[in-house]
Amino acid sequence: MDRFSFLNAAHTEFFADLYEQYLENPDSVEPSWRSFFQGFDFGMSTYNEEQAVAQMSNIASDNIQNGQLSEKITKEFSVLKLIDGYRTRGHLFTETNPVRERRHFFPTLDKENFGLTDADLNTVFDAAKILGHQPSTLQAILDHLKNVYCRHIGIEYMYMRHPETIQWIQDKININDNLPNFNNEQKKHILSKLNEAVSFENFLHTKYVGQKRFSLEGGESIIPALDALIEAAAEKGVEQFVMGMAHRGRLNVLANIFRKSTQDIFSEFDGKDYDQEYFDGDVKYHLGLTSDRKTSSGKSININLAPNPSHLETVGAVIEGITRAKQDHYFPDDFSKVLPIAVHGDAAVAGQGIVYEIVQMAQLDGYKTGGTIHLIINNQVGFTTNYLDARSSTYCTDVAKVTLSPVLHVNADDVESVVHAMLFALDFRMQFGRDVFIDLLGYRKYGHNEGDEPRFTQPLLYKLIAKHQNPRDIYAEKLLSQGVIDGNFVKDLETSYKLDLDQNLEASRKKDLTIITPFMQNEWQGFKQVSDDVMLQKVDTTFSKKGLTEIAEVICNLPKDKKFISKIEKLINDRKTMFFETNKLDWAMGEFLAYGSLMTEGYNIRISGQDVERGTFSHRHAVVKVEDSEEEVILLNNLKNAKGKFNIFNSLLSEYGVVGFDYGYALASPKTLTIWEAQFGDFSNGAQIMIDQYISCGEDKWNNQNGLVMLLPHGYEGQGAEHSSARMERYLQLCARHNMFVADCTTPANFYHLLRRQMKTEFRKPLIVFTPKSLLRDPRVVSTVEEFATGTFQETIDDVTVNKKDVKTLVFCTGKFYYDLDAERENLARKDVAIVRIEQLFPLPVEQLKAIIKSYPKADDFVWAQEEPKNMGAYSFMLMNFDLVKWRLASLKAYAAPAAGSYTRAKRRHADAIRMVFDKNLFQ
Repeated sequence: MDRFSFLNAAHTEFFADLYEQYLENPDSVEPSWRSFFQGFDFGMSTYNEEQAVAQMSNIASDNIQNGQLSEKITKEFSVLKLIDGYRTRGHLFTETNPVRERRHFFPTLDKENFGLTDADLNTVFDAAKILGHQPSTLQAILDHLKNVYCRHIGIEYMYMRHPETIQWIQDKININDNLPNFNNEQKKHILSKLNEAVSFENFLHTKYVGQKRFSLEGGESIIPALDALIEAAAEKGVEQFVMGMAHRGRLNVLANIFRKSTQDIFSEFDGKDYDQEYFDGDVKYHLGLTSDRKTSSGKSININLAPNPSHLETVGAVIEGITRAKQDHYFPDDFSKVLPIAVHGDAAVAGQGIVYEIVQMAQLDGYKTGGTIHLIINNQVGFTTNYLDARSSTYCTDVAKVTLSPVLHVNADDVESVVHAMLFALDFRMQFGRDVFIDLLGYRKYGHNEGDEPRFTQPLLYKLIAKHQNPRDIYAEKLLSQGVIDGNFVKDLETSYKLDLDQNLEASRKKDLTIITPFMQNEWQGFKQVSDDVMLQKVDTTFSKKGLTEIAEVICNLPKDKKFISKIEKLINDRKTMFFETNKLDWAMGEFLAYGSLMTEGYNIRISGQDVERGTFSHRHAVVKVEDSEEEVILLNNLKNAKGKFNIFNSLLSEYGVVGFDYGYALASPKTLTIWEAQFGDFSNGAQIMIDQYISCGEDKWNNQNGLVMLLPHGYEGQGAEHSSARMERYLQLCARHNMFVADCTTPANFYHLLRRQMKTEFRKPLIVFTPKSLLRDPRVVSTVEEFATGTFQETIDDVTVNKKDVKTLVFCTGKFYYDLDAERENLARKDVAIVRIEQLFPLPVEQLKAIIKSYPKADDFVWAQEEPKNMGAYSFMLMNFDLVKWRLASLKAYAAPAAGSYTRAKRRHADAIRMVFDKNLFQ
């Protein structure tokens, strides 16, 4: 349809030239023409410049009087400006706040601000065609615009840059004036779900007075909205649904969307012990659930609510990783079939930086998930902090603009509008595979928790809330007035639902223990949970020399029809030489053989992190680039017998978000070796919350196994306070019972077997590996092909260079420091000193250490040696766990920073620590 057919044809070249002149310098054209072109630009905001110029030919010469625009056409373009004003700023003037008077913004959308008056209200304007309407009066145009943009749904979208997307949105919201249009049966179902939400909270408030539950009251309309989303998503082909949310409303969602047994919920409220001794559990509003749901049309959809701690926004990264793992595994060619939805709080989504990191992942190859629906339960207060003190942005959702995602602001009291907005969000996600945000403006009926007094800090607001009807009663009155329901409909719903809760409460109190169902059990068939004694058992990680040779032949040969820079050619040729000629394989070669052998056995590999494709220290080169085209070549993916896939991704410059994503990926993909590598080991500090709240204790809190591998470059080599230490002490402090592996390997073969062991077990534990930097190219740090083929992971490496009967001093150390000590021992020609490497720090291989100590009959001087300062490294851990002998410490004294900034000073201190090993009379 020609939107400007109301304008008569004129000479195209004249208008095109004048328009070009306006674009170059607006002030150079006559004022009435400038006003005309400004209005034209507003009206043509979804068109490109070429289309705009073409439209000039439709401008009527009879609307020009003595070189001036007629009043009629000037008014037409005033209406176009008005329409554009509503599109761009209508969201500022909505009826979306149920309990507060919203802030005032200027200028307003009053028609007078666009050069229009009451006298124009009955004038018919052809500009209505841009809305898809027939020529209409200004009053009709205004009514339409207010309905679409300024009622209970406000929408932000005009900042988006793709005209076809903007047009899709405009076409969508123009339908039925962007107002809900449900039939009577749908309305009754919405009311039924809303009743469940309200009645559930009322029941808990009565039966468990004052107990924390982080109630949904004020935002109950999320329940019918989520219900509608699942039903509609299944009809559109979605088969799995992955959700993350904070505390508020979680119990309600678990009961009324995920259909968790309310008997189990009541047992959690009663504080009963768990039915397993294996884990300690978590508070009820942190727990997750996986369930299979049948929709009303009979379709099956797998729905998952991830567990998460009180660090509210962390779970957003985790669910994206879970989603991507499911997409890669089940639907690699159609990501739309797994739908992530993140439920946020308004204060958290605006205040937590991880939200920005997650949003930045949305379109990146290694992290995209085909669009996330973000739903914000906007209480307009964070704990006790008013929204004006909680953010500088206009909206809590302004982070959405990073990825040019549309935002819908919705009044939580209008449940039909909430459901309508949710269905719009689903359609947008399925159409474009991009994120969409819904800002659900409601309130919080009680304080931050039910034992809190909100009137301490918001007395006026809570006077209003105390008088405010809940969304169910508001909706019931509306349906009653429409004749959709009778006066007993809600009472019958409430009585039936409460009876069911009463029966379940009675049944739950006959049970002695609480049952916690592990999250995503379906992904973990065939795996078992184990304690630390099983973690110390030997695992067969051998792989035939013939198979290793086949892998080497692939990864040591570049495609002959492509040109690579000479350094890459040399590096690959050096790998060929070390495998086929010298039989001295370095760290990178050992790493590649681990991946290749696991792929041959059917395991997938996923590696992500900053610069991992090449490797921070230029050792990996898993992806090599063709010189003249930058085409990417991944040699590991050329393995003919591989049953698994190799994926490696340079991440965005994020630790917090990416570690959370990869933790989630490993949580949903136990048959994938999922690795996050830090650029330098200390960069993991940026992900400390993920390490503290998920990696170290997820199994203990939520009964979830996870096999994420963290590679943390570590070693004191004079690089200053940063990039020396991966903060080993922090991980070791977190170690307990059976929660994770911590290793510090010194040979390529041991690293190879460690990675293989991670996948060859019947269980999964997080694996923290302190990896080398300078040792990556150290000629002493090599292994033979035979050590890869027939060896196994060595938790300890005894000293085979000494005669044990001559040893007086027995030194224990870990990692790179071994090579420094070995060099000094050789320099001093000390035959009475043996150096034992502890390659696995947790679980500590105590029985192996006992046997090693026993094999040195004359040793009477025992040393723990470390290159880290006394207050860092493994010293404190060894004090607590290594009591087999009385030993002395050889290390630097305690320091605030991990290392000195001066290379000279750092070298001197390092030498002092080494000297302490060989002279027991030296003390700190």
